[in-house]
Amino acid sequence: MSTRRMLATVTAAVAIGLTALPGAAVAAPALPAGASCEFGTAPGPPVDESEAPQPGQAEPRPLPIPDPPVGGPAMGSCGDVVPDGTPAAPPVGVVSYVLADLDSGQVLAARNPHARLRPASLMKTLTGLLVAQRLPLDETITGTQEDADQEGTRVGIGAGGQYTIRQVFDSMMMASGNDAAHALAVRLTGSVPATVDLMNTTARQLGALDTRAATPSGLDGPGMQTSAYDLASIFRVAMREEPFAQAVATRQIPFPGFGTSPPFVVVNDNKLLTSGYQGYIGGKTGFTDDARHTFIGAAERNGRRLVVVLMRGEQRPVPMYQQAGALLDHGFALPDLRGVGTLTDSNPAEPAEPGTTGTPDPDAAAPESGATTSWGTPVLLLAVVAAVGGLFALRAARR
Repeated sequence: MSTRRMLATVTAAVAIGLTALPGAAVAAPALPAGASCEFGTAPGPPVDESEAPQPGQAEPRPLPIPDPPVGGPAMGSCGDVVPDGTPAAPPVGVVSYVLADLDSGQVLAARNPHARLRPASLMKTLTGLLVAQRLPLDETITGTQEDADQEGTRVGIGAGGQYTIRQVFDSMMMASGNDAAHALAVRLTGSVPATVDLMNTTARQLGALDTRAATPSGLDGPGMQTSAYDLASIFRVAMREEPFAQAVATRQIPFPGFGTSPPFVVVNDNKLLTSGYQGYIGGKTGFTDDARHTFIGAAERNGRRLVVVLMRGEQRPVPMYQQAGALLDHGFALPDLRGVGTLTDSNPAEPAEPGTTGTPDPDAAAPESGATTSWGTPVLLLAVVAAVGGLFALRAARR
């Protein structure tokens, strides 16, 4: 390339860099579909210190945003979406939901389906999938004090207590025991951090690219997030595993005591089951202060199996399980299963270069969509100016 041509190229680069200076008019970068939706890139700020990284732990990087959206273009919608010619879904008071066919994966209705929100105990569906696939359910494990000391809802595991994995697994899915989730996570890989890594690897393999686990129980932690779309997809895959499907549909089980504590009964806390909703086949409930109320419910009627996931809702004026029931009723009333999108059970993207949209790379720095670092523009300008100066000096030396 001639010196004149190089100079013109670098001068153009200077002009481009100058337009990025504060106050300059510059076109906004194109964002992937759905990135500008509410909670399109990450959950909102936490209400407490539960998500603060531990000393020496790095702040989690934002997950890349797939473009196009996983599940089809309409899954990038910010508002309510249904197939053309289909009646609108009933109103519900949640930030995000997905109603889908459990067998075909067709999404029948949705609201902001890829909104990245906190799952609360719905994250146990991913933990439960791994348990159902990987652990011998008749094996006996011993409870530990660390199990018993878990925060939040506990089923009642005690240090020294003897339990089958099946008992612990069922109690995790039925009564949302965080002590049970901890015990199973340790049994899965030997440690909670290793199980969280396995959960995240599994989510990526399923194409659940909004999902990042921070704990096996769903207790809030640094970077924890998922979406209604991802949870519907994960639940659909998990329901193919007989132990999982049986656990979420079980009303109650006897549970061993420990030490001087007598045995007791564990009861399923999902009111779509206990209220006698027609055709109920399983689900999961969740709540934390940061996540608010979350819910999964599934039912079968006339050979049609549907699942609904609701995220970031409240119990008033209408309880979450009744909102879920209204959406399921809507789905069962539809004359056919035309979809507006499709759930995922495999990663739809080829491996991407680090830092690009597509498959999240756990080792790659991924800035928020549309964000720039505070040093990017000044460093670029200094480099360009230095290059221009060098070219002028080169030309002077040749004369």
